Amino acid sequence: MAASDVTKMWWKLQDMVAHSSKVSSLVLGKSGRLLATGGEDCRVNIWAVNKPNCIMSLTGHTSPVQCVQFSSTEEQVVAGSESGSLRVWDLEAAKILRTLMGHKANICSLDFHPFGEHIASGSVDTNIKLWDVRRKGCVFRYKGHTQAVRCISFSPDGKWLASASDDSTIKLWDLTAGKLITEFTAHTSAVNVVQFHPNEYLLASGSADRTVKLWDLEKFKLIGSSEGETGPVRCMLFSPDGSCLYSGSEDALRVYGWEPDRCFDVVHVGWGKVADFAICNSQMIGVSCSQMNVSSYVVDLSRVKTSGSVIQGLIEDDKPLAAPTSKGPTLRRNYERPPTTCNTQKMKQHSDADRRSPEGERRSPSSDDEHDDKESNAEITNPDDYKEIFQPRNAILRTPPKKSEPFPAPFVEERYPVKPSPAAEVFTPIPDKLKASNATSTPILRVEPTVVASTSARPVSVVTASVALPSRNIVPTSKQKPSPVVIPSACNELVGLNVGDFLPPTRTGKTSVTADDEALNQIRKGHETMCVMLTSRHKNLDTVRTVWTGGDIKTSLDSAVSINDLSIVVDILNIVNLKPSLWKLDTCTTILPQIEELLQSKYESYVQTGYVSLKLILKRFWPLISETLTALPSVGVDITREERHQKCKACYKQLKNLSNIIKNRAEQVGRHGSTFKELQLLMAPLDY
Repeated sequence: MAASDVTKMWWKLQDMVAHSSKVSSLVLGKSGRLLATGGEDCRVNIWAVNKPNCIMSLTGHTSPVQCVQFSSTEEQVVAGSESGSLRVWDLEAAKILRTLMGHKANICSLDFHPFGEHIASGSVDTNIKLWDVRRKGCVFRYKGHTQAVRCISFSPDGKWLASASDDSTIKLWDLTAGKLITEFTAHTSAVNVVQFHPNEYLLASGSADRTVKLWDLEKFKLIGSSEGETGPVRCMLFSPDGSCLYSGSEDALRVYGWEPDRCFDVVHVGWGKVADFAICNSQMIGVSCSQMNVSSYVVDLSRVKTSGSVIQGLIEDDKPLAAPTSKGPTLRRNYERPPTTCNTQKMKQHSDADRRSPEGERRSPSSDDEHDDKESNAEITNPDDYKEIFQPRNAILRTPPKKSEPFPAPFVEERYPVKPSPAAEVFTPIPDKLKASNATSTPILRVEPTVVASTSARPVSVVTASVALPSRNIVPTSKQKPSPVVIPSACNELVGLNVGDFLPPTRTGKTSVTADDEALNQIRKGHETMCVMLTSRHKNLDTVRTVWTGGDIKTSLDSAVSINDLSIVVDILNIVNLKPSLWKLDTCTTILPQIEELLQSKYESYVQTGYVSLKLILKRFWPLISETLTALPSVGVDITREERHQKCKACYKQLKNLSNIIKNRAEQVGRHGSTFKELQLLMAPLDY
């Protein structure tokens, strides 16, 4: 199968600026199609996944929002603030339902009861509170933890509540009796997340000690522990059928089984500090945040192993493991869920009554609460998307489709296209010295592609970057190493694309000659994708510009790097290179790893931008780095000098790595041969 026909296993779906200040919390709805974010700007914003604009902005909190959570039906959202207050909004009616007061510190965990009008909240004040939304008050308070309660979760039957805390313990509470059932203490660090099995009496927990543990809720004992995580476990989710457990850490998604313990698969996803994920058909949607930005990712679960041979654990043979079936008896009891038809109907009627009556069924509300509710608003910023998602005429469109995937997988990019035939392989002479200019984004000397006659009906444009010799035909041998492909800054036609490839073939296998309109229609199929890419790049640049306006150059460069898109880094560096005075020693430590990637890029403009940036760094900072590292130790304690010494040491280490890369590339006689030879001369002092 050709590389272009292979879809990616995971990919970034979207980057967006979610708030005007730092994003402090975010959560996905159960369907994986809705996203709620809370920020230090005291707002809660509602988004449709993969849509660029906020649907609704919920105001009313007077302190930063620390935690948000959707109800199971995604009709309500609750947000907890730094001051200890909760606000519940009805998303379909676009209005505030309740304001709940009682905690004395930050609220850091929330969950909706699966059947009733109740909400549980956990706080930094170590207390857990159960709230009745209809009566607008606290029903019960659970005490026992000694540090902040980081996660709480109701059992599927609604009878139990599990809480995880920074004190390394997990507590299980009986809601009916209002008392502690048991406590699990096997973790050695803060427990970040707990998750009930959807059917069986089983509880999973993930901790900052880099372990995932599973607990039997009949015998109240540990039945499994997996220690393959490379970082703190940030979120977990059982598969819909309960056959496996998905675990998310900073750089990977892992799939676990139990009894015996085993890891089915590891997918290295670059989602950073993932905050939450949800399953939508055979795709997993994950979200993470950095400063004001929120990023969403998709993992194709159809290509992830959830059974069979394992890669880590007690089982090491290649025999497939029997998948659990719903027909046979299970190892543990199943939850006994009450029938929900009547309850759902009553809840719906009550919800409709609340929408008709703004006050609902409040019992003796205080004047302060009235004032708080009046100041809470639901600002609909995108009416079309709001009506489409929350007030559809026929079906709720946020419910995922059953057959087709909502987010089609992109194709894997080819790093090395197929080489042309030997008869058409021509090498363009390269000038002795490339002239650099700081005024353009592609300051390298532009070389036009050479058009060579071919045996086919249409001319073939070939652009190569191999040997700087006079133009001549060369027959490659098996001993020659393939030279890296370089895409030039200017070209008369698209590299690697042929209009005939987009036209439908005839029965004879040859490209048919069609009318201009039909040919244009075929080519325009990719226009929407290109527009999405350009729109995403424009939004990313707006993000960096916003950070630059409110901060310094170091902060804006950190923001550009965190987006993980080299094109954004190139655009920012082309601006910074015009004003060398903007460069600081702190900036160098951030940019040098990016320069390393730019110098190894196949794009001519990227290489030249990295070349100009590295020249500026060497010119301005190499004397300082050399002098600082070779200076004799000072008498006494000089904190400023120590900090400068550490920064210089880090820069020197990065420059040393760059020196080795440049030395290897300078030995290759190619399009950038003179550029890398010049850099090699500039970096020669590093070898002494």
